[in-house]
Amino acid sequence: MTRSKTISVATILALPVAAVALAGCGGSGTSGGPVSPPKTSSGQPATVGVVNTGLGKVLVNSKGRTLYLFQKDAGPTSTCSGACAVDWPPLLANGKPTIGSGANASLVGTSTRPDGKTQVTYNGHPVYVFSGDQKAGDTNGEGVNAFGGNWYALSAAGTQVSPSSNSGGSGYGYG
Repeated sequence: MTRSKTISVATILALPVAAVALAGCGGSGTSGGPVSPPKTSSGQPATVGVVNTGLGKVLVNSKGRTLYLFQKDAGPTSTCSGACAVDWPPLLANGKPTIGSGANASLVGTSTRPDGKTQVTYNGHPVYVFSGDQKAGDTNGEGVNAFGGNWYALSAAGTQVSPSSNSGGSGYGYG
């Protein structure tokens, strides 16, 4: 018994379009394959660490999500709450933050948010993740202007990075 399945012309024409669309969906900001979450020297998950992304070496949280600074913040006090904190969730700490590979322990601190929760700071900047980053290593929040200021990924030195400072070194600090 022979079965045949009819494929419409529309299906045949749609396949190349779908293939191109899927090819464009990968790698939004990552470089060199999947990003592994940071670990402490003893192999435990770290609150803050450094990984290589399309922007260079940037700070990430324990899940490998890029950490950002908000230029509107003055010092360690966060000005991001309400809808801002929904789009840009603060990195919170339950106790002392742990430090992973590449991060500088002397730059890690905490501050108290208006709601009383403890937020991680790095080089005096409150740090946040971006709800638009879907997976570890994404850097979709880089350079976004929202909630009255610009958002930038953080380098290991604790300064903002930009695509032109791919080394992830000192970046372009502010203030």
